[in-house]
Amino acid sequence: MSTDISPSSAFWQGVRNGGPFILIVAPFGLVFGVVAGEAGLDVWQTMAFSVAVIAGAAQLTALQLMTDQAPTIIVIITALAVNTRMAMYSASLTPHLGGASVWQRAAVAYLMVDQAYAVSILRYEQGPPLSPRAKLAFYFGVVFLICPTWYLGTLMGALVGSQIPDWVPIGAAVPIAFIALIGPMLRTLAHVAAAFVSVVVALGLAFLPYSLGLLVAALAAMVTGALVEVWTEKNRPVGGAS
Repeated sequence: MSTDISPSSAFWQGVRNGGPFILIVAPFGLVFGVVAGEAGLDVWQTMAFSVAVIAGAAQLTALQLMTDQAPTIIVIITALAVNTRMAMYSASLTPHLGGASVWQRAAVAYLMVDQAYAVSILRYEQGPPLSPRAKLAFYFGVVFLICPTWYLGTLMGALVGSQIPDWVPIGAAVPIAFIALIGPMLRTLAHVAAAFVSVVVALGLAFLPYSLGLLVAALAAMVTGALVEVWTEKNRPVGGAS
């Protein structure tokens, strides 16, 4: 059953729910613009990178590896590994948005960012039921401010990044962004176990070159989450709450 919320109302509800994230996305984009400039990219290259990829963590990782003169194959594999979570996001959203048209799903895929997923999946699973059209409208509402803010932040970083004083802690936006996302999503034992293992393995393998420890940490976290989820399902009392 779905509520009587119209797609228009759902859209603006998404705008309101996603709006606060611009306070994090703007400085995050600024950081990328600054780092891209320091890596030797001009404004056009920086913006093309940001618009084409629209994945902050993967973009920063790729830039760092390119700055370290890592082999191209390592850059590609690492960036793809960092973005593996997008495939999991897509699978999670398929029951809610899978019935949309091809072009609508293509737009959702392009605009798939951490903030959009986090806000949308919480609304779909915990809020009053929405119709398929309202769910799609809600998603586009969430990204309505987030994605343009990312582009604008990147542009500002590319244009004036060199003029930002060293004492301004813009780099803090990156960890804050992911802490704000991860916290509300640690809802099950599998989520907590995967997060814990990823942190421990990433720190333990920080000595590896080209950030290869991140690849191992991501794989270990996914395996851990899957194993804990299977164990939880096997040990859940029959008729127990999920």
